[in-house]
Amino acid sequence: MSKVKISTTMGDIAIEVDDANAPIGAENFIHYVMDGFFNGTIFHRIIPNFMVQGGGMLPGMEEKSSGAAIGNEADNGLKNERGTLAYARTGDPHSATTQFFINLKDNDFLNHSGKNPQGWGYAVFGKITEGMDIVDEMAKVETTTRMGHQDVPREDILITKTILLED
Repeated sequence: MSKVKISTTMGDIAIEVDDANAPIGAENFIHYVMDGFFNGTIFHRIIPNFMVQGGGMLPGMEEKSSGAAIGNEADNGLKNERGTLAYARTGDPHSATTQFFINLKDNDFLNHSGKNPQGWGYAVFGKITEGMDIVDEMAKVETTTRMGHQDVPREDILITKTILLED
């Protein structure tokens, strides 16, 4: 298990990235961490009692250019439970790149149920080991609509730095 620290303007979050069960998602995430890609991005979508999403937008809701999409490995046995990280994607199950979300509660309806458009689910690749209290505080901020996007925090919550920690 790789460990990553995400420093935000609200505090630090420690994550265990599950390289064993989610090798594609883990490698992708670690690549972007090592590249400094997430530094300066915002948590751009917050829905209380559901999830907190970030990893792809700059302040002002400008989408940051990312690499190629990865295959969906939501059939890896990992579940969208409270404190887990999963990849955000479009309607195409294999469209995830850098955006991820943190589940604020168990979201069973996001789990893999079949290799079809309705059942692919959202691939979990890690879990929070410290700082879930920070994420819970994020879930309480006031949100608005900005640049056609709903549930955007009124005040930016920045990812200031991501670091791959030594095992």
